[in-house]
Amino acid sequence: MTYCVGIRLNAGLVFLSDSRTNAGLDAISTFRKMIVYEKPGDRFMTLLSAGNLSISQSVREILQVEKLANGSDEPITIWNAKSMFDAVRVLGSAVRRIHEQDGAALQASGIDFNCSMIFGGQIKGEGMRLFLVYSAGNFIEATRETCFFQVGESKYGKPILDRVLTPTTPLDEAAKCALVSMDSTLKSNLSVGLPLDLLVYEEGSLQSERIVCIDDQNPYFQMIHNTWGQRLREVFEGIDDPQWNNGQAADHPLVGSESRFEPMRKITRPEDRVI
Repeated sequence: MTYCVGIRLNAGLVFLSDSRTNAGLDAISTFRKMIVYEKPGDRFMTLLSAGNLSISQSVREILQVEKLANGSDEPITIWNAKSMFDAVRVLGSAVRRIHEQDGAALQASGIDFNCSMIFGGQIKGEGMRLFLVYSAGNFIEATRETCFFQVGESKYGKPILDRVLTPTTPLDEAAKCALVSMDSTLKSNLSVGLPLDLLVYEEGSLQSERIVCIDDQNPYFQMIHNTWGQRLREVFEGIDDPQWNNGQAADHPLVGSESRFEPMRKITRPEDRVI
């Protein structure tokens, strides 16, 4: 399994992916889930992938040569697309092409055609865009209301993203949030693992040097892991324990004065028990 997150902010984009794959408890491997397509000064695109590794690797390879008819002499590719919308259409076409080639054979072997991808970036002349691409090749786009996408084991890391991220979040703060999200996932799910790939893209730059591979020796990620766990415990201990209706005043009583229906209870008297 895997966990990937892509974030679209006013200031730029943040991408983070793990590198663990598994086909059972004794078949765990490391494969990178992030790939960057870059032509400095013209376009910058990043692809994160989750799901069946053979499918996602095939899609990544064919994406660079996939073409869409354009009604002109020059077909659309990711390298000449005029917009990110056209570029993600090329990606969707690549997914469908792999499905046409391998879908029936996979199904005959009892394997679902399973892949999901996060694709985002910027092409000169338009704003940044971020997309979530499904196994059918269709896609949705991030908005101000939903400024991030996740693929893979998303549930463990989602709460921190929901509580922290807004379109105005600074890039470095969003990168920190993504790493906390990843740390929460690593803590709760063994199918996600180091090393991690982190990329931060600044709006309008059409290139990025802020790319890093994070392993278990990375001092910043070690600090995140230790500090996040410690601060969570401190916050938890700082919240009042439940105060029952025991006649004492409480700031946040668990049982109020208003009437409420209680759950049904069956009480067995000792003399009614069957031995």
